[in-house]
Amino acid sequence: MYNLTIAHLYPEQMNIYGDRGNIITLRQRCAWRDITTTLVPVMPGSNIDWQSVDLAFFGGGQDSGQALIAADFVEQQAEPLRRAAETGMVLLAICGGYQLLGHYFLTHTGEKLPGIGLLDVHTVGSTQRLIGNLLIEANWGTGSQTLVGFENHSGGTFLGSGVKPLGKVLAGHGNNGKDGSEGAVWQNVIGCYMHGSLLPKNPHFADHLLELALQRRYGSNATLKPLDDQLELAAHNTMLERLKG
Repeated sequence: MYNLTIAHLYPEQMNIYGDRGNIITLRQRCAWRDITTTLVPVMPGSNIDWQSVDLAFFGGGQDSGQALIAADFVEQQAEPLRRAAETGMVLLAICGGYQLLGHYFLTHTGEKLPGIGLLDVHTVGSTQRLIGNLLIEANWGTGSQTLVGFENHSGGTFLGSGVKPLGKVLAGHGNNGKDGSEGAVWQNVIGCYMHGSLLPKNPHFADHLLELALQRRYGSNATLKPLDDQLELAAHNTMLERLKG
């Protein structure tokens, strides 16, 4: 029987626009397949064995919540988390979590807030917010796939050469509203701006993350049993048609 350890970074401070639903989705999709999960909450001051973590999730938060955890993340969690990511740990980060994985966030007032540099991106603040539903075309090795979500951010994120975008914006703003990209990917680390929450209405993406985590832990032959995703895909397709229209 498979078991996965899932870490949830700062669940009290970084949980906005339904982001906690991503954890619920991951665990439920495992339970339906008789895969047991161990959930590890990462709170300020927590001492985490990151090498034992298979999959981590870092949600978004208001500026006040992000300020509460930024120092702990950079000073306590960054290096062991980086070592785990370098050996293939799966990490999904959204909005504020995504920004903290980059090199820095330059606020619209000129303050430079450091990130951990795990992703080769940087973020520049603006007085304009990028808000609305978001549709992207992504490709993670199984052909073109669509992802739907909701974005609300004032920071524009720009990619360096060390990452590739998660996908191409078909509707909405994405990373910065200028270059047509959304998200960033390096190894099994994925950052994006897709709240909503992302995984319940993108079951194919949830399974992609779970399969990466299983294969890191149990080898390349580890696969997921198919599920009946009729309801989840109906939600996905409803948003898809709305945004395409």
